[in-house]
Amino acid sequence: MKTLLILSHTYWENSKVNKALAREALGLDYVKVHNINEVYKDGKIDAAKEIELLKEAEFIVFQFPLFWFSTPSLMKEWQDVVLSQILHGENPKLLSGKKFGIVSTLGGAKDTYDGHHGYTLNELLRPIYYAFKYCGATLVDEFAIYSADASNLPLQEYKSYLKG
Repeated sequence: MKTLLILSHTYWENSKVNKALAREALGLDYVKVHNINEVYKDGKIDAAKEIELLKEAEFIVFQFPLFWFSTPSLMKEWQDVVLSQILHGENPKLLSGKKFGIVSTLGGAKDTYDGHHGYTLNELLRPIYYAFKYCGATLVDEFAIYSADASNLPLQEYKSYLKG
């Protein structure tokens, strides 16, 4: 595994775009797809298990639909539990030298996220990026999909992004 794709979607059963992207990523030998909503149905994140996955990754990608200008709640819980354990655990430099990026799906039009609500998409994602930068990761610009329609996704660009 080169890329660890950490996926979260509160309404996974009804997902169209994120499911289509995950199916595409599952076919890539350099990607491990890790759907935390499927793994942690009880909402309790196993930090030790997550840290083991992170050790093997060169490129860590969060993939999620932007809900109310933020991540799904379980992904925020993942950050609180796992990043805290890394910083205060036995290997606080675990993420140093690793890359971090975000694939975000957005149901709205691109111009809705160009400052229309007062902030650009990059600004909305900044707290997530900063948490990983604080932990030593190198940041990779986000890959955004502005569509709720899974029939015409930029799959080649998505696969290229996942290469890091």
